Amino acid sequence: MLNQARPAIVSMLLFSLLLGGAYPAVVTLAGGALFPGQAEGSLVRNAQGEVVGSTLIGQVTTGPQYLWPRPSAAGDGYNAAGSSGSNLGPLNQDLIDRVSSDVAAIREYAPTGDIPPDAVTTSGSGLDPEISPQFAALQVDRIALARGMEASAVSAIIAENTSAALLGFIGQPRVNVLITNLALDAAQPQATTTE
Repeated sequence: MLNQARPAIVSMLLFSLLLGGAYPAVVTLAGGALFPGQAEGSLVRNAQGEVVGSTLIGQVTTGPQYLWPRPSAAGDGYNAAGSSGSNLGPLNQDLIDRVSSDVAAIREYAPTGDIPPDAVTTSGSGLDPEISPQFAALQVDRIALARGMEASAVSAIIAENTSAALLGFIGQPRVNVLITNLALDAAQPQATTTE
């Protein structure tokens, strides 16, 4: 029996060291060397070098001078600990009330035009840092008025910060809210902090 147990124990220890220690260490070191920004969480820093967020996780932004993100179902505003969808069905009254409230809020600054779905629906994770170019365009006049800028200048900043679909066909064009808000602050520093 000892002859059969010894190879099993040695194999278990060897593979535990190899796959539980060496492999993760090599992958972590390689990731940090090849992709340092991503390995550190894709952190975004402001002009003073302070970390203000991540390109991967949305955050609450409410000031009228900023681009607003899509709604979040993750706890109290983009709380990663509560990451998930709401799991509310289309006939659920709570969902109907929330979407109706969001539509009414959008109609206060954009009384006409189509409202894109991402303006009133949450993402699967509830942490989506990006919105559609259509939702961004819907906010241009509000941002321009709050900042005292021309709408065309705000549109140009949004266009500069719009990413195309990966390889031209994977996913959809998108606008990272945090990066665009920092670009708006850099162009017109009247508003310097996100709320």
